[in-house]
Amino acid sequence: MDATADRKLFLGGRLKRLRRDLALTQTAMAADLGVSPSYLNHIERNQRPVSAQLLLRLADTYDVDLRTFGQSGGPATEAELAEAFADPLFQGLPVPRHEIVQLAEDQPAVADALLRLYRTFADRRARDRAEADVTGGAGEASPADWVREYVQGRRNHFPELDALGETLAAALEAEAPGESFETRARARLLARHGLPVRTLPAEVMVEWTRRYDPHRKRLLLSETLGPSSRAFAVAFQLALSEHDDELTALADAASAPDEPTRRLLKVSLTNTLAASILMPYGAFQQTAETTGYDLARLQARFGVSFEQAAHRLTTLSRPTARGVPFFLMRVDQAGNISKRFASGSFPFSRFGGACPRWRLHSAFRTPGRVVTQVIETPDGQRWFTLARTVDRQGHDAFTEGHDLAIGLGCELKHAHRLVYARGLDLTAPEVTPIGPACRLCHRHPCAERAAPPVDRPLVVDDWAKSVSPYPFAGG
Repeated sequence: MDATADRKLFLGGRLKRLRRDLALTQTAMAADLGVSPSYLNHIERNQRPVSAQLLLRLADTYDVDLRTFGQSGGPATEAELAEAFADPLFQGLPVPRHEIVQLAEDQPAVADALLRLYRTFADRRARDRAEADVTGGAGEASPADWVREYVQGRRNHFPELDALGETLAAALEAEAPGESFETRARARLLARHGLPVRTLPAEVMVEWTRRYDPHRKRLLLSETLGPSSRAFAVAFQLALSEHDDELTALADAASAPDEPTRRLLKVSLTNTLAASILMPYGAFQQTAETTGYDLARLQARFGVSFEQAAHRLTTLSRPTARGVPFFLMRVDQAGNISKRFASGSFPFSRFGGACPRWRLHSAFRTPGRVVTQVIETPDGQRWFTLARTVDRQGHDAFTEGHDLAIGLGCELKHAHRLVYARGLDLTAPEVTPIGPACRLCHRHPCAERAAPPVDRPLVVDDWAKSVSPYPFAGG
């Protein structure tokens, strides 16, 4: 039997709205439907369900379409309301799901009005942020934005953490020479901190890939983690166990605007220290130089993933042993950017995505292969870039693999130091012009344009069609 057949219909809000649209009193509508005014009052207050007989009378008496009248606000409306109330704008004002459902069911017009108002606000906020990106204004920063800009302000380089990482890496090697990093780190966690490491099934860990259990004092890892991710998780816990005071002091000294931002910064700093333990600065920088920044060689030498090695390359800014000043960007197949780091000055867009002309996106068509490209930004600067897909850390029922792409690049003048540029004519390379996010880009014409620039008026001409879907003034 259909489970919905026995479901009681509480449609008081819709019935009340219909009555008011018809300019009827409760007494008049009750008489039309052959029920008592008190019964109708209970229905409108959702104290009684609407019976099938009453629905049929509504259809006959007022020519009501039962296919639409019996529908609730629906999962879409409830989901849209839930998304709106999840905005940081409403932080500290939790709205329970049953109230959201009640709003969608009983006050559909108010729900629609609220959603329309929120969408207008969200669009205006996004436009303000994009305009701030164009003009260099500060705009409103989320905790993730604030941390990203703080790290970028340090050129993604924290010498104090590199020094701690090198010291701890040397101690691990001395304690168990010849063993893998994970074996050495696990042994130190157990011997010095009484902290064993256990790997548990995914159904036990549920959403977590790494979790510290303070009650039993143990580190729990999900079986979905690959060897490099598992080693990094152990390094993260070792960094916290050995240097929590230093990490806390660094996070406090940054003067973050609120506690969530400070905590997020501390996690970022702990990640940096973990990478420094896994890939000690001196050894990593020297290996990178001697191998031509061959990421496969770096992965093999230090037992890390492609992404971990690429990220570490953006941190090599020690004055006495500088590496190539790389930038890095990580993007998913929908174009969402989840990482932006640079030891140089690549002109990232703060709020937008990456240009579709960049092969960072086309890397998804050749999973696991490195693709190279020379790009030119609107300021005339040329960059040598490489891109490759990677797997997301951990897995769930929706993860297919190769669902992220890493873009890594440097100014063209440094490309001769890279193994990936060997055999290319760097004096006269094939160059692809790119721009920032479409709403910030003034390059025209562009067949890949997805939106007009926020600071240029559209030029619409019904006599001609441009290759760009959004031709604009001054293009």
